Amino acid sequence: MPGDAAATRRRILDAAIAEFAAFGIAGARVDRIAAASGNNKAMIYKYFGNKDRLFDAVFDAIVVQTMNDVPIDPDDLPGYAARLWEQYRAHPELLRLGHWDQLERDGLGMTADVARKAAAEKVDAIADGQRRGVVDPSIPAATLLALILEISRTGLRSADPVTHRATIETAVRRIVTAA
Repeated sequence: MPGDAAATRRRILDAAIAEFAAFGIAGARVDRIAAASGNNKAMIYKYFGNKDRLFDAVFDAIVVQTMNDVPIDPDDLPGYAARLWEQYRAHPELLRLGHWDQLERDGLGMTADVARKAAAEKVDAIADGQRRGVVDPSIPAATLLALILEISRTGLRSADPVTHRATIETAVRRIVTAA
């Protein structure tokens, strides 16, 4: 049944997200993923081939999840940065997976089609805002995106999240607003 296959795949991905976030790629164990997902290792290999491809699927899934949960809004980049920060606070595994990808694979996940497409869509949205005059065009759109993403990763353990969220919005507003 197609529904069962999709549910099985989702349970495996959810278990793999937790495992890879906690232990990295090298430290993750397929047997723990199998146990946590209620499947056997053979099922994981059937769906994903090997541990590296499973990590690729996890990385793609978190990129898509983040794009869906926090769509970019070129008319409100300060708000976008704050919402992204909230997403990272609520789901710290997203950043951990990105760090593991960078540490163990030299950022290979960011070169995958899904990640490249997501980045291109964000850059295009910012460039559109620049063309329409709502975003300062003096900083290239790709650089501006990189700055916004870095700002959104700060202060995730802030003792005063309300103030930190406002600070993120202020910082992004200052870099996207023309002087």
